Amino acid sequence: MLYKVMRPFKEEEMKDKVEGPTMTARRARAVGLALLLILLIPVTSWAHGFAGKRFFPTTFQVDDPFIGDEFSILLNSVKTPDGKTNEMDIGYSKRILPNFGIEFDESYQHVTFPDGSSASGFGNLGFDLKYQFLTNAEHEMILSVGVGMEIGGTGAMGIGASTFSTYSPTFYFGKGFGDLPDSLNILKPLAITGVINPSFPSQGSTVTFNPDTGENDITKNSTTFFWGFTLQYSLIYLQSFVKDIGLGAPFNRMILVTEFPMTTCLSGDCKGQITGTVNPGIVWCGKYTEFGLAAQIPINKRSGNTVGILGLIHIFIDDLFPKSIGAPIFH
Repeated sequence: MLYKVMRPFKEEEMKDKVEGPTMTARRARAVGLALLLILLIPVTSWAHGFAGKRFFPTTFQVDDPFIGDEFSILLNSVKTPDGKTNEMDIGYSKRILPNFGIEFDESYQHVTFPDGSSASGFGNLGFDLKYQFLTNAEHEMILSVGVGMEIGGTGAMGIGASTFSTYSPTFYFGKGFGDLPDSLNILKPLAITGVINPSFPSQGSTVTFNPDTGENDITKNSTTFFWGFTLQYSLIYLQSFVKDIGLGAPFNRMILVTEFPMTTCLSGDCKGQITGTVNPGIVWCGKYTEFGLAAQIPINKRSGNTVGILGLIHIFIDDLFPKSIGAPIFH
């Protein structure tokens, strides 16, 4: 969940068309005033996550194609056939070079199982290397490649963390539709992003001792294929580059997002099975922060029993501290 960064155009090229309402000091407490100041920051000052005029936000469960200096918290509550899970996923990304960096990911879960028992603990530590090799401003396009690893045995077995590692070569893409002809102006705020990555286990099977039978159980470890994408409609883009329809804060900084994170099992007992969700939601994007909320709708019974909830808090460290911890290690 750590993304964005290339700055393919100068800030003054952006249009300043989003003026928010003011609030008197008497009516605003300290927190309210801080939020108001964020709301009033003009779009011209945004620098991260752009390809041309297109701003690609951080999304919930489908990683975006940028690498940046960022910190995120994703909250997830969902019920599946294996139980109800409340999860907090923490991610941090750091640029080593302007277009190459590393991302770290860790989660803490509380799982309530169908028999009424429960368990809590950290999941396996994950990290990714990401290289953004293309940013096309004219066609609002970004392409990146990377490789990820989940380190087996670093998480709690009680919540289902695996003892083996997985390796995931990954392709990322993003495309905005601002290059459509003017006759299709209503479609220009649209954009898509996506991720494609297979995951290979470090060992073909796992052997565990079964105290009930006194024998070892052998479980085949599956290779999986993740294919996730998002559809986005940017009210920011609509307001600033298509038609000023008079949106005020906070709507003038919102992007409508629907995610489709899907996983196909390629081997083992689950071979051929697909799990996934449809996540309709909305994100609000400021200069330094982003907030999001989405529903999580399972596509089948294997994916879940009820509608879950996703919440996102994202901080752009590269914009908060552009000359220190938010800058690439090597320029």
